[in-house]
Amino acid sequence: MQNRINTIHSFISEERAILLSHPLYQKIKTVEDLRKFTEGHVYAVWDFMSLLKALQIQLTCTQVPWFASEYPDTRYLINEIVLAEESDEYFDGRRLSHFEMYLDSMQALGANCEPIQSFVAGLNGISDIHAAIDAQSFDPRIKDFLHFTFDCIASQEPHKVASAFTFGREDLIPDMFSSILDSLKLQFPDTDLDRLIYYFQRHIELDGDEHGPLAMRMIMELAGEDEKKWEEMQLTAKQALQKRIALWDAIEASL
Repeated sequence: MQNRINTIHSFISEERAILLSHPLYQKIKTVEDLRKFTEGHVYAVWDFMSLLKALQIQLTCTQVPWFASEYPDTRYLINEIVLAEESDEYFDGRRLSHFEMYLDSMQALGANCEPIQSFVAGLNGISDIHAAIDAQSFDPRIKDFLHFTFDCIASQEPHKVASAFTFGREDLIPDMFSSILDSLKLQFPDTDLDRLIYYFQRHIELDGDEHGPLAMRMIMELAGEDEKKWEEMQLTAKQALQKRIALWDAIEASL
């Protein structure tokens, strides 16, 4: 089954190469550039949690009366990932979601958190997420990125959601980003970058050592020997990366 995974990686290799060498990284030269980056990237941090919770709803049991879901290994994997992503240990010992950590690091950096906070707060009780996204004033490419996420979720097809989650998300922030942050910390010692550095280091650590391998096992269990599911996951993975490229383009244009 590893050959199937390799086929997906080959199919999306061009998009991954574009993302890992995107000119956006080279344009982050000042603290203001970094603020702008976080103000766009935070939407990907937030909607990642919606993908994860959709998987938890679909692949574990989140209702009463309880019953055992049909994917014993995958329900374990999802619950493991949820534990870390929704209630990880912050640098000061608090338990926070990675989204809350990111907001805290943005505030310390002096970035504008109001748009994302206002957007998320306004979703409470909203039944049409797409209308809520369209009502925002941010870049259309950010809107398209979010629309794709919630289209995947609305499909009610866990293998598609798992593909977007596994192949199209945060493992695409390269290690070079840590080097950019370290360089900026040296150039601007009076700016609090410690929180953001902690966030990225933690994310890279979890994706490489724990969440990445867990997610690949989930992909294999969900698809099994179903040829159609493997093909759909392949297409979803490519679309997810294309949307991420457009998001990166939007952020680059804001610098």
